[in-house]
Amino acid sequence: MNEVKKILLVNFGGIGDEILFLPVIKSVKAKYPNAEITLCLEPRSKSIVDLCPDINHVILADIKSKNKYLELLKFYFKALFSGFDLVVSSGSNKMIPVLLFFMGIKTRIGYDCGGFTTKLLTKAVKLNNQQFAGKMYHSLVAELTGDEYQNPSVKIEYSDACKDMILIHPGVSKMSIRKNIIKSYGNEKWAELVELLLNRGEKVALAGGPDDDECIQEILKKVDGRENFYNFYGKTKNLKELGALMTGAKKVICCDSAPMHLALALNVPTIALFGPTDEKKLVPERDNVKVITANCDCRPCLWDKRMTSCDEKYCLKITNNQILECL
Repeated sequence: MNEVKKILLVNFGGIGDEILFLPVIKSVKAKYPNAEITLCLEPRSKSIVDLCPDINHVILADIKSKNKYLELLKFYFKALFSGFDLVVSSGSNKMIPVLLFFMGIKTRIGYDCGGFTTKLLTKAVKLNNQQFAGKMYHSLVAELTGDEYQNPSVKIEYSDACKDMILIHPGVSKMSIRKNIIKSYGNEKWAELVELLLNRGEKVALAGGPDDDECIQEILKKVDGRENFYNFYGKTKNLKELGALMTGAKKVICCDSAPMHLALALNVPTIALFGPTDEKKLVPERDNVKVITANCDCRPCLWDKRMTSCDEKYCLKITNNQILECL
């Protein structure tokens, strides 16, 4: 293992998943400081490279597309001739261990998902998905690196653009909405919240991307032009620019989303609104983070009990008074 020169890490998912995977990358880099690290991920998450200088190369595989098997085949051939010495793969897709085995990579680490595929790994790690996801991912390399787990963190140069402001990022990805995975607080309630904050004398900044346009426009109808309101919608072109806004914010308010994971990795004071997902798996225990949930006995349900949101959505009946009480 002392001769490890080229490392392949495989982690499919959204930006939030890639941020939660950062402790793995940092531990592996600390263990093999002279090795080149290649991360295989989905195209939608490639901007994670801007936040992690330890990533030298990327391989993109759009496994959520209609051509997922073709994408996996492309990934196989790209990796086959790259001469990797070590691979660490998250996830439970049983095709991945098969591909890794036939790539001829000497050391292959992944989760023990049962069946014959486990025997294709040189190290099968027991999967415990009932814990904080960052710790779950890091368990893959804990024995290899000997590192103690540390929460995801990123460094971005400080910006005072949102100094003393409450920064609101109301959006969630349209991909989740298309899959009927509803985690959004609701456009009208976001607009009402911004109005309430301004009426209390707070300085409020608004940020978002193309996926958030409908919600942003609803907010702007009520507050655009108001004193102490600052509109940064469309002015951040990537994760790094959004993170820079967050660095100087008094507080960030958002849903369970990629911007939430970014705020947490920056150690910014955060209020996170959670509906069907489990905050214990997605939010590290920290004094400057407050999680708000609805008074709902059936949550959390997403992933463990069901794969899509229910029709009632009782878990999203959070009130603005709950948020105001946390400020």
